[in-house]
Amino acid sequence: MTNATLSVRRAALGVRAFAVVLGALFVAAAAQVAVPLPGTPVPMTLQPLAVLLVGGLLGARLGAASLILYLAMGAAGLPVFTPTVPLVGIARLMGPTGGYLLAYPVAAFVVGYIPGLSPGVSRVADADDADPRRQPGVGRIALAVLAGLALIHLGGLAQLAILTGDISAAARFGTAPFLLGDLAKLAIAVPVIAKLSPAVRARL
Repeated sequence: MTNATLSVRRAALGVRAFAVVLGALFVAAAAQVAVPLPGTPVPMTLQPLAVLLVGGLLGARLGAASLILYLAMGAAGLPVFTPTVPLVGIARLMGPTGGYLLAYPVAAFVVGYIPGLSPGVSRVADADDADPRRQPGVGRIALAVLAGLALIHLGGLAQLAILTGDISAAARFGTAPFLLGDLAKLAIAVPVIAKLSPAVRARL
């Protein structure tokens, strides 16, 4: 293997590592935008939207790695989780919002993975390649985003059901108040991923 090849591989690894860190920081920044809701311990935040975007833009493996890094940062006590929930570090993962957090890497993986299942989709060669046959379809991206949202809700619902002992109460606290907001997340995430993911992934 030549020195030039090694340099190229190191540069590629560096770009991917930077993307993983940047994705984790993006989710951390989104977590700071939080609105407490009456009657539920789960606040409204921009975190889920950020998770969907990170998975969709970085792809399955890098997206999941980015969210695993995010959880590790939070578990270590760094102030990356939503500030309105009074739990710090790993205790946050055991609290009422922990199920959502633990579902983030899986959701990011799925959002990054499903569009690649479309027939004819492959890595875009460069940022200027505008051939629509080589880009994931909007319908497949919408399906991926919906699947990601569903996984986030399932994770949150499961942990809330364990903590409350009542699955209907868990759904009332952790699912119903956020369904309208999920439509807004879908409306934002799908076009952003469709527009930017080919160029972003071509550089990873």
